[in-house]
Amino acid sequence: MKLTKTLLATTALGLSAASVMADGHMSSDMTLVSWGGAYQASQSAAYSDPYVAMNEGVTVTWDESSAEAVAKLRAMNEAGSITWDVVDVVAADALRLCDEGLALEIDADEQLAPAPDGTSAEDDFGDLLVGDCFIPQIVYSTTFGYRTDLVPDGVDAPDNICDVFDLETYPGMRALEKRPINNVEWALLCDGVAKEDVYDVLSTEEGQEQALAKLDTIRDSVIWWSAGADTPQLLADGEVFMGSTYNGRLFAAIEEQDQPIGMMWDAQVFDLDGWIIPAGLSEEREARALDFVYFATDTQRLADQAKYISYGPARMSSAPLVGQHATLGIDMAPHMPTDPNNAANTFLYNYEFWADYRDDIDAKFQAWLAQ
Repeated sequence: MKLTKTLLATTALGLSAASVMADGHMSSDMTLVSWGGAYQASQSAAYSDPYVAMNEGVTVTWDESSAEAVAKLRAMNEAGSITWDVVDVVAADALRLCDEGLALEIDADEQLAPAPDGTSAEDDFGDLLVGDCFIPQIVYSTTFGYRTDLVPDGVDAPDNICDVFDLETYPGMRALEKRPINNVEWALLCDGVAKEDVYDVLSTEEGQEQALAKLDTIRDSVIWWSAGADTPQLLADGEVFMGSTYNGRLFAAIEEQDQPIGMMWDAQVFDLDGWIIPAGLSEEREARALDFVYFATDTQRLADQAKYISYGPARMSSAPLVGQHATLGIDMAPHMPTDPNNAANTFLYNYEFWADYRDDIDAKFQAWLAQ
Protein backbone atom coordinates (compact mmCIF):
# COMPACT_ATOMS: atom_id res chain seq x y z
CA MET A 1 0.00 0.00 0.00
CA LYS A 2 1.43 3.38 -1.02
CA LEU A 3 1.08 6.35 1.30
CA THR A 4 -1.41 8.81 -0.10
CA LYS A 5 -0.51 12.36 -1.16
CA THR A 6 -2.65 13.63 1.69
CA LEU A 7 -0.72 11.54 4.18
CA LEU A 8 2.59 12.67 2.70
CA ALA A 9 1.58 16.30 2.94
CA THR A 10 0.62 15.78 6.55
CA THR A 11 3.91 14.11 7.48
CA ALA A 12 5.76 16.94 5.70
CA LEU A 13 4.18 19.28 8.24
CA GLY A 14 5.69 17.21 11.03
CA LEU A 15 2.73 14.98 11.91
CA SER A 16 3.28 11.26 12.08
CA ALA A 17 1.29 9.04 9.78
CA ALA A 18 0.22 7.22 12.93
CA SER A 19 -1.92 10.22 13.85
CA VAL A 20 -3.56 10.26 10.42
CA MET A 21 -4.34 6.64 9.67
CA ALA A 22 -6.93 4.75 11.64
CA ASP A 23 -5.77 2.33 14.30
CA GLY A 24 -4.73 -0.94 12.77
CA HIS A 25 -3.75 0.52 9.40
CA MET A 26 -0.08 0.55 10.33
CA SER A 27 1.81 -2.10 12.21
CA SER A 28 2.80 -1.14 15.74
CA ASP A 29 6.17 -2.91 15.54
CA MET A 30 9.09 -2.88 13.14
CA THR A 31 12.24 -4.90 12.69
CA LEU A 32 15.04 -2.72 11.37
CA VAL A 33 18.14 -4.42 9.99
CA SER A 34 21.60 -2.85 10.06
CA TRP A 35 25.29 -3.51 10.71
CA GLY A 36 25.63 -3.21 14.49
CA GLY A 37 28.31 -1.23 16.32
CA ALA A 38 28.81 2.52 16.17
CA TYR A 39 26.90 2.86 12.90
CA GLN A 40 23.73 1.21 14.17
CA ALA A 41 24.00 3.25 17.36
CA SER A 42 24.05 6.43 15.27
CA GLN A 43 20.93 5.29 13.41
CA SER A 44 19.16 4.54 16.65
CA ALA A 45 20.01 7.97 18.09
CA ALA A 46 19.15 9.93 14.95
CA TYR A 47 16.26 7.93 13.50
CA SER A 48 14.52 5.23 15.50
CA ASP A 49 14.64 6.76 18.99
CA PRO A 50 12.99 10.04 17.93
CA TYR A 51 10.55 8.15 15.69
CA VAL A 52 9.40 5.94 18.56
CA ALA A 53 9.14 9.01 20.82
CA MET A 54 6.81 10.63 18.27
CA ASN A 55 4.69 7.51 17.73
CA GLU A 56 3.23 6.17 20.96
CA GLY A 57 2.86 2.41 21.00
CA VAL A 58 5.39 1.73 18.25
CA THR A 59 8.24 -0.62 19.10
CA VAL A 60 11.46 -1.17 17.14
CA THR A 61 13.64 -4.27 17.17
CA TRP A 62 17.11 -4.16 15.62
CA ASP A 63 18.71 -7.02 13.73
CA GLU A 64 22.43 -6.86 12.86
CA SER A 65 22.32 -9.03 9.71
CA SER A 66 22.85 -6.50 6.91
CA ALA A 67 26.01 -8.26 5.75
CA GLU A 68 23.81 -11.25 4.89
CA ALA A 69 20.80 -9.28 3.68
CA VAL A 70 20.67 -10.60 0.12
CA ALA A 71 20.93 -14.27 1.06
CA LYS A 72 18.49 -13.97 3.95
CA LEU A 73 15.88 -12.04 1.97
CA ARG A 74 16.12 -14.63 -0.80
CA ALA A 75 15.51 -17.36 1.77
CA MET A 76 12.63 -15.48 3.38
CA ASN A 77 11.03 -14.98 -0.01
CA GLU A 78 11.32 -18.67 -0.84
CA ALA A 79 9.81 -19.55 2.52
CA GLY A 80 7.00 -17.04 2.05
CA SER A 81 7.76 -15.36 5.38
CA ILE A 82 9.34 -11.88 5.40
CA THR A 83 10.27 -11.00 8.98
CA TRP A 84 12.16 -7.74 8.29
CA ASP A 85 10.52 -4.37 7.66
CA VAL A 86 13.33 -1.95 6.72
CA VAL A 87 16.82 -3.09 5.79
CA ASP A 88 20.06 -1.11 5.59
CA VAL A 89 22.13 -2.23 2.57
CA VAL A 90 24.90 -0.97 0.34
CA ALA A 91 23.85 0.28 -3.08
CA ALA A 92 25.05 -2.78 -5.01
CA ASP A 93 22.98 -5.10 -2.80
CA ALA A 94 19.97 -2.84 -3.22
CA LEU A 95 20.29 -3.12 -7.01
CA ARG A 96 20.45 -6.91 -6.80
CA LEU A 97 17.44 -7.10 -4.48
CA CYS A 98 15.49 -4.75 -6.72
CA ASP A 99 16.37 -6.70 -9.88
CA GLU A 100 15.19 -9.90 -8.20
CA GLY A 101 11.88 -8.35 -7.12
CA LEU A 102 12.79 -8.65 -3.43
CA ALA A 103 12.66 -4.92 -2.65
CA LEU A 104 9.85 -2.40 -2.98
CA GLU A 105 10.16 0.22 -5.72
CA ILE A 106 10.10 3.77 -4.35
CA ASP A 107 8.87 6.96 -6.00
CA ALA A 108 11.21 9.47 -4.36
CA ASP A 109 9.05 12.53 -4.94
CA GLU A 110 5.89 10.80 -3.74
CA GLN A 111 7.27 8.76 -0.85
CA LEU A 112 10.25 10.72 0.52
CA ALA A 113 10.25 14.12 2.18
CA PRO A 114 11.10 17.25 0.19
CA ALA A 115 13.90 19.52 1.38
CA PRO A 116 12.90 22.34 3.75
CA ASP A 117 12.97 24.86 0.88
CA GLY A 118 10.61 22.71 -1.17
CA THR A 119 13.24 21.08 -3.37
CA SER A 120 11.97 17.67 -4.39
CA ALA A 121 13.54 14.59 -2.83
CA GLU A 122 14.68 13.44 -6.26
CA ASP A 123 16.61 16.67 -6.84
CA ASP A 124 17.90 16.77 -3.25
CA PHE A 125 19.34 13.25 -3.40
CA GLY A 126 20.43 13.77 -7.00
CA ASP A 127 22.78 11.16 -8.46
CA LEU A 128 22.74 9.14 -5.23
CA LEU A 129 19.33 7.74 -6.17
CA VAL A 130 21.05 4.92 -8.00
CA GLY A 131 18.17 2.44 -8.13
CA ASP A 132 14.40 2.23 -8.10
CA CYS A 133 14.33 0.57 -4.66
CA PHE A 134 17.25 2.32 -2.92
CA ILE A 135 16.72 5.12 -0.37
CA PRO A 136 20.15 6.68 0.30
CA GLN A 137 21.35 7.60 3.79
CA ILE A 138 25.08 8.16 3.73
CA VAL A 139 28.27 8.41 1.74
CA TYR A 140 30.93 6.39 3.55
CA SER A 141 34.28 4.89 2.77
CA THR A 142 36.12 1.69 3.51
CA THR A 143 39.68 2.45 4.47
CA PHE A 144 42.47 1.28 6.77
CA GLY A 145 43.33 1.89 10.38
CA TYR A 146 46.68 1.02 11.91
CA ARG A 147 48.22 0.87 15.36
CA THR A 148 50.32 4.00 15.77
CA ASP A 149 52.38 2.41 18.56
CA LEU A 150 53.32 -0.58 16.40
CA VAL A 151 54.84 1.37 13.51
CA PRO A 152 58.45 0.11 13.32
CA ASP A 153 61.18 2.46 14.54
CA GLY A 154 62.67 4.62 11.81
CA VAL A 155 59.75 4.01 9.46
CA ASP A 156 57.07 6.50 8.48
CA ALA A 157 53.48 5.63 9.33
CA PRO A 158 51.71 3.82 6.47
CA ASP A 159 50.08 6.28 4.08
CA ASN A 160 49.79 4.33 0.84
CA ILE A 161 47.33 1.54 0.08
CA CYS A 162 50.19 -0.68 -1.10
CA ASP A 163 51.70 -0.55 2.38
CA VAL A 164 49.04 -3.15 3.19
CA PHE A 165 50.94 -5.60 0.97
CA ASP A 166 54.39 -4.60 2.26
CA LEU A 167 55.03 -7.15 5.01
CA GLU A 168 58.74 -6.38 5.11
CA THR A 169 58.40 -2.70 5.99
CA TYR A 170 55.21 -3.13 8.01
CA PRO A 171 55.22 -6.59 9.59
CA GLY A 172 52.20 -7.87 11.46
CA MET A 173 48.73 -9.21 10.91
CA ARG A 174 46.19 -7.52 8.66
CA ALA A 175 42.39 -7.55 8.96
CA LEU A 176 40.50 -7.78 5.67
CA GLU A 177 36.81 -8.27 5.05
CA LYS A 178 35.79 -11.82 4.20
CA ARG A 179 34.48 -10.94 0.77
CA PRO A 180 36.09 -9.91 -2.51
CA ILE A 181 34.71 -6.36 -2.66
CA ASN A 182 37.44 -3.75 -2.12
CA ASN A 183 40.09 -6.42 -1.53
CA VAL A 184 40.36 -7.33 -5.20
CA GLU A 185 40.35 -3.68 -6.28
CA TRP A 186 43.18 -2.81 -3.88
CA ALA A 187 45.07 -5.91 -4.96
CA LEU A 188 44.95 -4.89 -8.62
CA LEU A 189 45.97 -1.32 -7.82
CA CYS A 190 49.00 -2.67 -5.98
CA ASP A 191 49.80 -5.07 -8.79
CA GLY A 192 50.25 -2.24 -11.25
CA VAL A 193 46.77 -1.84 -12.72
CA ALA A 194 45.78 1.79 -13.35
CA LYS A 195 42.85 3.04 -11.32
CA GLU A 196 40.72 3.69 -14.38
CA ASP A 197 41.31 0.14 -15.67
CA VAL A 198 40.56 -1.82 -12.51
CA TYR A 199 36.99 -2.83 -13.32
CA ASP A 200 37.78 -3.66 -16.94
CA VAL A 201 40.54 -5.99 -15.74
CA LEU A 202 38.36 -7.41 -12.97
CA SER A 203 35.64 -8.31 -15.46
CA THR A 204 37.95 -10.98 -16.93
CA GLU A 205 38.90 -14.40 -15.58
CA GLU A 206 42.56 -13.42 -15.88
CA GLY A 207 42.02 -10.21 -13.91
CA GLN A 208 40.23 -12.04 -11.12
CA GLU A 209 43.08 -14.54 -10.89
CA GLN A 210 45.58 -11.68 -10.87
CA ALA A 211 43.81 -10.08 -7.89
CA LEU A 212 43.70 -13.34 -5.94
CA ALA A 213 47.37 -13.98 -6.68
CA LYS A 214 48.26 -10.60 -5.19
CA LEU A 215 46.15 -11.34 -2.11
CA ASP A 216 48.01 -14.64 -1.84
CA THR A 217 51.16 -12.68 -1.01
CA ILE A 218 49.71 -11.63 2.37
CA ARG A 219 47.18 -14.40 2.91
CA ASP A 220 49.06 -16.00 5.81
CA SER A 221 49.05 -12.63 7.61
CA VAL A 222 45.31 -11.96 7.33
CA ILE A 223 42.50 -12.25 9.85
CA TRP A 224 39.20 -12.18 7.93
CA TRP A 225 36.36 -10.11 9.36
CA SER A 226 32.62 -10.17 8.74
CA ALA A 227 31.20 -7.45 11.01
CA GLY A 228 32.13 -3.77 10.87
CA ALA A 229 32.98 -3.78 14.56
CA ASP A 230 35.58 -6.54 14.15
CA THR A 231 38.56 -4.52 12.89
CA PRO A 232 38.34 -1.76 15.53
CA GLN A 233 38.30 -4.45 18.20
CA LEU A 234 41.21 -6.33 16.60
CA LEU A 235 43.17 -3.08 16.46
CA ALA A 236 42.30 -2.18 20.04
CA ASP A 237 43.41 -5.63 21.22
CA GLY A 238 46.68 -5.37 19.28
CA GLU A 239 45.87 -8.53 17.31
CA VAL A 240 46.49 -6.79 13.98
CA PHE A 241 48.83 -4.02 12.88
CA MET A 242 46.41 -2.68 10.27
CA GLY A 243 42.96 -3.49 9.00
CA SER A 244 40.19 -2.36 6.72
CA THR A 245 36.84 -1.17 7.99
CA TYR A 246 34.38 1.69 7.59
CA ASN A 247 35.72 5.16 8.27
CA GLY A 248 33.04 5.84 10.88
CA ARG A 249 34.08 2.81 12.93
CA LEU A 250 37.67 4.10 12.97
CA PHE A 251 36.46 7.57 13.93
CA ALA A 252 34.69 6.06 16.94
CA ALA A 253 37.79 4.11 18.00
CA ILE A 254 40.12 7.09 17.59
CA GLU A 255 38.04 10.03 18.80
CA GLU A 256 35.54 8.45 21.19
CA GLN A 257 37.61 5.62 22.65
CA ASP A 258 41.04 7.31 22.41
CA GLN A 259 42.66 4.19 20.97
CA PRO A 260 46.25 4.41 19.57
CA ILE A 261 44.96 4.10 16.03
CA GLY A 262 45.73 6.15 12.93
CA MET A 263 43.65 6.53 9.78
CA MET A 264 45.05 5.83 6.33
CA TRP A 265 42.85 7.55 3.76
CA ASP A 266 44.76 6.56 0.60
CA ALA A 267 42.56 4.72 -1.93
CA GLN A 268 39.60 4.87 0.42
CA VAL A 269 36.64 3.35 -1.41
CA PHE A 270 33.58 5.59 -1.58
CA ASP A 271 30.24 3.84 -1.40
CA LEU A 272 26.60 4.52 -0.66
CA ASP A 273 24.48 3.02 2.08
CA GLY A 274 20.73 3.27 2.50
CA TRP A 275 17.40 1.59 3.15
CA ILE A 276 15.30 -0.85 1.21
CA ILE A 277 11.85 -2.09 2.15
CA PRO A 278 11.35 -5.79 1.42
CA ALA A 279 8.71 -6.64 -1.14
CA GLY A 280 5.79 -8.75 0.01
CA LEU A 281 5.00 -7.11 3.36
CA SER A 282 1.41 -6.82 4.53
CA GLU A 283 -0.28 -3.46 3.88
CA GLU A 284 0.02 -2.53 7.54
CA ARG A 285 3.73 -3.33 7.73
CA GLU A 286 4.51 -1.66 4.40
CA ALA A 287 2.71 1.49 5.50
CA ARG A 288 4.70 1.61 8.74
CA ALA A 289 7.98 1.02 6.88
CA LEU A 290 7.20 3.82 4.41
CA ASP A 291 6.28 6.16 7.22
CA PHE A 292 9.55 5.42 8.99
CA VAL A 293 11.78 5.97 5.96
CA TYR A 294 9.94 9.20 5.12
CA PHE A 295 10.88 10.47 8.58
CA ALA A 296 14.33 8.89 8.83
CA THR A 297 15.59 10.26 5.50
CA ASP A 298 14.40 13.83 5.76
CA THR A 299 16.93 16.66 5.75
CA GLN A 300 17.23 17.10 9.50
CA ARG A 301 17.43 13.42 10.38
CA LEU A 302 20.27 12.74 7.93
CA ALA A 303 22.17 15.74 9.30
CA ASP A 304 21.50 14.49 12.84
CA GLN A 305 23.19 11.17 12.14
CA ALA A 306 26.43 13.04 11.40
CA LYS A 307 26.45 14.17 15.05
CA TYR A 308 27.26 10.61 16.03
CA ILE A 309 29.41 9.19 13.23
CA SER A 310 31.60 10.56 10.46
CA TYR A 311 29.55 9.63 7.41
CA GLY A 312 28.37 12.23 4.91
CA PRO A 313 24.58 12.65 4.66
CA ALA A 314 23.11 11.70 1.30
CA ARG A 315 20.95 14.83 0.88
CA MET A 316 22.49 18.04 -0.41
CA SER A 317 20.23 20.02 1.92
CA SER A 318 21.64 18.14 4.95
CA ALA A 319 25.29 19.05 4.40
CA PRO A 320 25.08 22.67 5.70
CA LEU A 321 23.44 21.36 8.89
CA VAL A 322 26.35 19.07 9.82
CA GLY A 323 27.90 20.56 12.94
CA GLN A 324 29.64 19.20 16.00
CA HIS A 325 29.76 15.75 17.52
CA ALA A 326 26.89 15.25 19.95
CA THR A 327 29.11 14.54 22.96
CA LEU A 328 32.71 15.37 22.02
CA GLY A 329 31.96 18.86 20.74
CA ILE A 330 34.43 18.55 17.85
CA ASP A 331 33.64 19.71 14.32
CA MET A 332 32.60 16.73 12.25
CA ALA A 333 33.30 18.08 8.76
CA PRO A 334 37.08 17.37 8.85
CA HIS A 335 36.37 13.74 9.75
CA MET A 336 34.14 13.11 6.74
CA PRO A 337 35.54 10.95 3.94
CA THR A 338 34.56 13.70 1.52
CA ASP A 339 36.73 16.34 3.21
CA PRO A 340 39.31 17.56 0.65
CA ASN A 341 42.22 16.66 2.94
CA ASN A 342 40.98 13.09 3.15
CA ALA A 343 39.86 12.67 -0.44
CA ALA A 344 43.15 13.39 -2.25
CA ASN A 345 43.22 9.86 -3.69
CA THR A 346 39.89 8.08 -3.57
CA PHE A 347 38.66 4.98 -5.37
CA LEU A 348 35.06 5.08 -6.57
CA TYR A 349 33.21 1.84 -5.92
CA ASN A 350 31.38 0.61 -9.02
CA TYR A 351 28.08 -0.67 -7.64
CA GLU A 352 26.78 -1.58 -11.13
CA PHE A 353 29.79 -3.83 -11.71
CA TRP A 354 29.27 -5.57 -8.40
CA ALA A 355 25.54 -5.96 -8.97
CA ASP A 356 26.43 -7.90 -12.14
CA TYR A 357 29.51 -9.82 -10.97
CA ARG A 358 29.02 -10.25 -7.22
CA ASP A 359 27.72 -13.82 -7.14
CA ASP A 360 30.36 -15.19 -9.53
CA ILE A 361 33.33 -13.44 -7.92
CA ASP A 362 32.01 -14.26 -4.44
CA ALA A 363 32.02 -17.96 -5.33
CA LYS A 364 35.56 -17.75 -6.70
CA PHE A 365 36.76 -15.81 -3.66
CA GLN A 366 35.26 -18.27 -1.18
CA ALA A 367 36.78 -21.18 -3.09
CA TRP A 368 40.16 -19.42 -2.90
CA LEU A 369 39.75 -18.94 0.86
CA ALA A 370 38.98 -22.63 1.28
CA GLN A 371 42.13 -23.79 -0.55
